Amino acid sequence: MSLVSASLHASRRSAWFLAALAPANVALRHPARWQTRSVKTQPAYEGHIPLNWFEAGFLTLGSAFMSLANPRRGDMVAALGDLTSGPVLPRLRDSMLESAEGRQILKDRPRINSDTVDMNKLALLPEGTFGNAYVTWLERCGVTPDTREPVHYVDDPELAYVMQRYRECHDFYHCILNMPVNVEAELAVKFFEFANLGIPMTGLAAAFGHLRLTHAKRQRLFRDFVPWAVKCGSSAQSLITVYWEKRWEQNVEEMKQELGVWDSPVEPRWGKPLSEARAAAQKRGETQLQQQAS
Repeated sequence: MSLVSASLHASRRSAWFLAALAPANVALRHPARWQTRSVKTQPAYEGHIPLNWFEAGFLTLGSAFMSLANPRRGDMVAALGDLTSGPVLPRLRDSMLESAEGRQILKDRPRINSDTVDMNKLALLPEGTFGNAYVTWLERCGVTPDTREPVHYVDDPELAYVMQRYRECHDFYHCILNMPVNVEAELAVKFFEFANLGIPMTGLAAAFGHLRLTHAKRQRLFRDFVPWAVKCGSSAQSLITVYWEKRWEQNVEEMKQELGVWDSPVEPRWGKPLSEARAAAQKRGETQLQQQAS
Protein backbone atom coordinates (compact mmCIF):
# COMPACT_ATOMS: atom_id res chain seq x y z
CA MET A 1 0.00 0.00 0.00
CA SER A 2 1.40 3.42 -0.95
CA LEU A 3 1.95 6.11 1.64
CA VAL A 4 -0.83 8.21 0.13
CA SER A 5 -3.30 5.32 0.29
CA ALA A 6 -2.22 4.47 3.81
CA SER A 7 -2.63 8.09 4.89
CA LEU A 8 -6.13 8.29 3.46
CA HIS A 9 -7.06 4.97 5.05
CA ALA A 10 -5.81 6.16 8.42
CA SER A 11 -7.58 9.49 8.11
CA ARG A 12 -10.89 7.81 7.31
CA ARG A 13 -10.52 5.51 10.32
CA SER A 14 -9.73 8.53 12.50
CA ALA A 15 -12.73 10.43 11.16
CA TRP A 16 -15.00 7.46 11.93
CA PHE A 17 -13.56 7.22 15.44
CA LEU A 18 -14.13 10.92 16.13
CA ALA A 19 -17.67 10.69 14.82
CA ALA A 20 -18.35 7.74 17.11
CA LEU A 21 -17.14 9.73 20.12
CA ALA A 22 -19.20 12.81 19.27
CA PRO A 23 -22.12 13.53 21.62
CA ALA A 24 -25.30 11.97 20.38
CA ASN A 25 -27.27 15.21 20.66
CA VAL A 26 -24.80 16.95 18.30
CA ALA A 27 -25.24 14.25 15.69
CA LEU A 28 -29.00 14.41 16.09
CA ARG A 29 -29.15 18.19 15.87
CA HIS A 30 -26.96 18.25 12.75
CA PRO A 31 -27.47 14.88 11.02
CA ALA A 32 -26.76 16.25 7.55
CA ARG A 33 -23.40 17.64 8.64
CA TRP A 34 -22.14 14.26 9.80
CA GLN A 35 -23.62 12.41 6.85
CA THR A 36 -22.14 14.64 4.18
CA ARG A 37 -18.66 14.24 5.62
CA SER A 38 -18.82 10.49 5.10
CA VAL A 39 -20.36 10.56 1.62
CA LYS A 40 -17.91 9.84 -1.19
CA THR A 41 -18.32 12.22 -4.10
CA GLN A 42 -17.73 11.08 -7.66
CA PRO A 43 -14.37 11.93 -9.27
CA ALA A 44 -14.57 15.04 -11.44
CA TYR A 45 -11.88 13.85 -13.88
CA GLU A 46 -9.60 10.90 -14.50
CA GLY A 47 -7.29 10.44 -11.53
CA HIS A 48 -9.25 12.77 -9.25
CA ILE A 49 -9.41 11.68 -5.60
CA PRO A 50 -12.11 13.64 -3.74
CA LEU A 51 -11.34 14.29 -0.07
CA ASN A 52 -13.41 15.61 2.80
CA TRP A 53 -12.06 18.36 5.01
CA PHE A 54 -10.52 15.97 7.54
CA GLU A 55 -8.78 13.84 4.91
CA ALA A 56 -7.47 16.93 3.13
CA GLY A 57 -6.07 18.35 6.36
CA PHE A 58 -4.52 15.05 7.38
CA LEU A 59 -2.88 14.55 3.99
CA THR A 60 -1.69 18.16 3.86
CA LEU A 61 0.19 17.75 7.14
CA GLY A 62 1.54 14.35 6.17
CA SER A 63 2.69 15.41 2.72
CA ALA A 64 4.31 18.56 4.13
CA PHE A 65 6.28 16.50 6.64
CA MET A 66 7.35 13.92 4.06
CA SER A 67 8.26 16.58 1.49
CA LEU A 68 10.59 18.27 3.95
CA ALA A 69 12.02 14.98 5.20
CA ASN A 70 12.61 13.61 1.70
CA PRO A 71 12.25 16.10 -1.18
CA ARG A 72 12.77 13.25 -3.65
CA ARG A 73 9.31 11.93 -2.81
CA GLY A 74 7.65 13.39 -5.87
CA ASP A 75 4.26 11.99 -4.93
CA MET A 76 4.31 13.81 -1.59
CA VAL A 77 5.55 17.07 -3.11
CA ALA A 78 2.79 16.84 -5.72
CA ALA A 79 0.13 16.10 -3.10
CA LEU A 80 1.25 19.10 -1.07
CA GLY A 81 1.08 21.25 -4.18
CA ASP A 82 -2.43 20.07 -4.98
CA LEU A 83 -3.75 20.56 -1.47
CA THR A 84 -2.30 24.03 -0.82
CA SER A 85 -2.86 25.65 -4.22
CA GLY A 86 -6.59 26.26 -3.93
CA PRO A 87 -6.59 30.05 -3.45
CA VAL A 88 -3.97 30.63 -6.16
CA LEU A 89 -5.19 28.50 -9.06
CA PRO A 90 -8.22 30.70 -9.91
CA ARG A 91 -5.91 33.71 -10.18
CA LEU A 92 -3.53 31.82 -12.47
CA ARG A 93 -6.47 30.65 -14.58
CA ASP A 94 -7.69 34.25 -14.84
CA SER A 95 -4.20 35.34 -15.93
CA MET A 96 -4.33 32.74 -18.68
CA LEU A 97 -7.75 33.94 -19.79
CA GLU A 98 -6.42 37.48 -20.11
CA SER A 99 -3.86 36.51 -22.77
CA ALA A 100 -4.34 34.99 -26.21
CA GLU A 101 -1.71 32.32 -25.56
CA GLY A 102 -3.21 31.44 -22.20
CA ARG A 103 -6.72 31.12 -23.62
CA GLN A 104 -5.42 28.83 -26.35
CA ILE A 105 -3.68 26.65 -23.75
CA LEU A 106 -6.91 26.27 -21.78
CA LYS A 107 -8.74 25.42 -24.99
CA ASP A 108 -6.19 22.88 -26.28
CA ARG A 109 -5.06 21.51 -22.91
CA PRO A 110 -1.75 20.20 -24.28
CA ARG A 111 0.35 17.76 -22.26
CA ILE A 112 4.13 17.58 -22.12
CA ASN A 113 5.80 14.18 -22.17
CA SER A 114 7.83 11.97 -24.49
CA ASP A 115 4.69 10.87 -26.32
CA THR A 116 3.47 14.38 -27.12
CA VAL A 117 6.81 16.09 -27.80
CA ASP A 118 9.12 14.75 -30.51
CA MET A 119 12.52 15.21 -28.89
CA ASN A 120 14.39 13.98 -31.95
CA LYS A 121 12.66 16.59 -34.08
CA LEU A 122 13.57 19.31 -31.60
CA ALA A 123 17.18 18.15 -31.71
CA LEU A 124 17.21 18.92 -35.44
CA LEU A 125 16.31 22.57 -34.85
CA PRO A 126 19.14 25.11 -35.19
CA GLU A 127 21.28 25.85 -32.18
CA GLY A 128 19.91 28.87 -30.37
CA THR A 129 16.26 27.95 -30.82
CA PHE A 130 14.18 27.19 -27.76
CA GLY A 131 13.46 23.63 -28.91
CA ASN A 132 17.14 22.83 -29.36
CA ALA A 133 17.99 24.51 -26.05
CA TYR A 134 15.36 22.40 -24.29
CA VAL A 135 16.67 19.09 -25.66
CA THR A 136 20.23 20.15 -24.81
CA TRP A 137 19.11 20.99 -21.27
CA LEU A 138 17.48 17.55 -20.91
CA GLU A 139 20.68 15.88 -22.07
CA ARG A 140 22.84 18.01 -19.80
CA CYS A 141 20.71 17.29 -16.73
CA GLY A 142 19.97 13.66 -17.54
CA VAL A 143 16.21 14.02 -17.06
CA THR A 144 13.06 13.39 -19.10
CA PRO A 145 9.67 15.13 -19.19
CA ASP A 146 7.94 11.94 -18.03
CA THR A 147 8.47 12.24 -14.27
CA ARG A 148 5.70 14.68 -13.37
CA GLU A 149 3.03 13.37 -11.03
CA PRO A 150 -0.59 13.75 -12.15
CA VAL A 151 -2.92 16.04 -10.22
CA HIS A 152 -5.24 14.17 -7.84
CA TYR A 153 -6.56 16.53 -5.17
CA VAL A 154 -7.75 19.66 -7.00
CA ASP A 155 -11.51 19.34 -7.31
CA ASP A 156 -12.24 21.64 -10.25
CA PRO A 157 -11.19 20.04 -13.58
CA GLU A 158 -10.05 23.29 -15.19
CA LEU A 159 -8.04 24.33 -12.14
CA ALA A 160 -6.59 20.82 -11.99
CA TYR A 161 -5.34 21.31 -15.53
CA VAL A 162 -3.77 24.66 -14.57
CA MET A 163 -1.87 22.86 -11.80
CA GLN A 164 -0.85 20.09 -14.17
CA ARG A 165 0.30 22.67 -16.70
CA TYR A 166 2.51 24.35 -14.12
CA ARG A 167 3.96 21.01 -13.10
CA GLU A 168 4.78 19.91 -16.64
CA CYS A 169 6.26 23.30 -17.58
CA HIS A 170 8.63 23.35 -14.61
CA ASP A 171 11.53 22.07 -16.71
CA PHE A 172 10.99 24.88 -19.22
CA TYR A 173 11.58 27.35 -16.40
CA HIS A 174 14.85 25.62 -15.57
CA CYS A 175 15.82 25.74 -19.24
CA ILE A 176 15.22 29.43 -19.92
CA LEU A 177 16.74 30.39 -16.56
CA ASN A 178 19.81 28.29 -17.40
CA MET A 179 19.58 26.36 -14.14
CA PRO A 180 20.49 22.69 -13.55
CA VAL A 181 18.61 20.30 -11.25
CA ASN A 182 20.83 20.17 -8.17
CA VAL A 183 19.42 21.24 -4.80
CA GLU A 184 20.72 24.81 -4.90
CA ALA A 185 19.41 25.40 -8.42
CA GLU A 186 16.07 23.78 -7.64
CA LEU A 187 15.59 26.06 -4.65
CA ALA A 188 16.56 29.09 -6.73
CA VAL A 189 13.89 28.14 -9.28
CA LYS A 190 11.38 27.70 -6.45
CA PHE A 191 12.10 31.26 -5.30
CA PHE A 192 11.57 32.40 -8.89
CA GLU A 193 8.31 30.46 -9.21
CA PHE A 194 6.93 31.79 -5.96
CA ALA A 195 7.70 35.36 -7.01
CA ASN A 196 6.27 34.77 -10.49
CA LEU A 197 3.26 32.52 -9.81
CA GLY A 198 2.65 32.60 -6.06
CA ILE A 199 2.03 28.86 -5.73
CA PRO A 200 2.21 28.11 -1.97
CA MET A 201 4.16 24.87 -2.36
CA THR A 202 7.00 26.74 -4.07
CA GLY A 203 7.04 29.21 -1.19
CA LEU A 204 7.18 26.40 1.36
CA ALA A 205 10.04 24.78 -0.54
CA ALA A 206 11.89 28.09 -0.69
CA ALA A 207 11.30 28.80 2.99
CA PHE A 208 12.33 25.42 4.38
CA GLY A 209 14.24 23.56 1.68
CA HIS A 210 17.47 25.43 2.33
CA LEU A 211 17.61 23.97 5.85
CA ARG A 212 18.90 20.75 4.30
CA LEU A 213 21.91 22.54 2.82
CA THR A 214 25.29 22.92 4.44
CA HIS A 215 26.13 26.34 5.83
CA ALA A 216 28.41 27.10 2.88
CA LYS A 217 25.82 26.08 0.28
CA ARG A 218 23.11 28.04 2.09
CA GLN A 219 25.28 31.14 2.05
CA ARG A 220 25.94 30.65 -1.65
CA LEU A 221 22.22 30.21 -2.36
CA PHE A 222 21.16 33.41 -0.61
CA ARG A 223 24.14 35.41 -1.82
CA ASP A 224 24.29 34.37 -5.46
CA PHE A 225 20.83 33.18 -6.48
CA VAL A 226 17.94 34.25 -4.26
CA PRO A 227 18.13 38.03 -4.94
CA TRP A 228 18.26 37.36 -8.69
CA ALA A 229 15.45 34.77 -8.56
CA VAL A 230 13.07 37.01 -6.61
CA LYS A 231 13.76 40.08 -8.75
CA CYS A 232 13.56 38.15 -12.01
CA GLY A 233 10.42 36.24 -11.04
CA SER A 234 8.54 39.28 -9.79
CA SER A 235 9.26 41.36 -12.89
CA ALA A 236 8.82 38.67 -15.56
CA GLN A 237 5.65 37.86 -17.45
CA SER A 238 3.56 35.20 -15.74
CA LEU A 239 5.07 32.07 -17.25
CA ILE A 240 1.85 30.07 -16.83
CA THR A 241 0.52 32.02 -19.84
CA VAL A 242 3.29 30.92 -22.23
CA TYR A 243 2.42 28.36 -24.91
CA TRP A 244 5.89 26.84 -24.99
CA GLU A 245 5.06 24.22 -27.61
CA LYS A 246 4.27 26.97 -30.12
CA ARG A 247 7.68 28.55 -29.58
CA TRP A 248 10.10 25.71 -30.34
CA GLU A 249 11.62 27.57 -33.30
CA GLN A 250 11.88 30.93 -31.55
CA ASN A 251 15.34 32.23 -30.67
CA VAL A 252 15.74 31.50 -26.97
CA GLU A 253 17.50 34.78 -26.20
CA GLU A 254 14.75 36.76 -27.92
CA MET A 255 12.18 34.75 -25.97
CA LYS A 256 13.90 35.53 -22.68
CA GLN A 257 13.93 39.20 -23.53
CA GLU A 258 10.24 39.08 -24.44
CA LEU A 259 9.31 37.31 -21.21
CA GLY A 260 11.52 39.54 -19.09
CA VAL A 261 13.85 36.87 -17.70
CA TRP A 262 17.63 36.77 -17.57
CA ASP A 263 20.35 34.43 -16.38
CA SER A 264 21.75 34.48 -12.88
CA PRO A 265 24.87 36.67 -12.63
CA VAL A 266 26.64 33.66 -11.10
CA GLU A 267 27.08 30.50 -13.16
CA PRO A 268 25.47 27.52 -11.39
CA ARG A 269 27.25 24.20 -11.00
CA TRP A 270 26.45 21.74 -13.77
CA GLY A 271 27.09 18.01 -13.71
CA LYS A 272 27.83 17.79 -17.45
CA PRO A 273 29.66 20.26 -19.69
CA LEU A 274 27.52 22.15 -22.20
CA SER A 275 29.64 20.91 -25.11
CA GLU A 276 28.97 17.30 -24.13
CA ALA A 277 25.24 17.92 -23.88
CA ARG A 278 25.18 19.64 -27.27
CA ALA A 279 27.03 16.70 -28.80
CA ALA A 280 24.45 14.30 -27.34
CA ALA A 281 21.59 16.41 -28.69
CA GLN A 282 23.26 16.57 -32.10
CA LYS A 283 23.68 12.80 -32.11
CA ARG A 284 19.99 12.43 -31.32
CA GLY A 285 19.16 14.62 -34.32
CA GLU A 286 21.51 12.70 -36.61
CA THR A 287 19.88 9.44 -35.55
CA GLN A 288 16.52 10.91 -36.48
CA LEU A 289 17.81 11.87 -39.93
CA GLN A 290 19.20 8.38 -40.50
CA GLN A 291 15.89 6.83 -39.54
CA GLN A 292 14.06 9.13 -41.92
CA ALA A 293 16.46 8.25 -44.75
CA SER A 294 16.20 4.49 -44.24
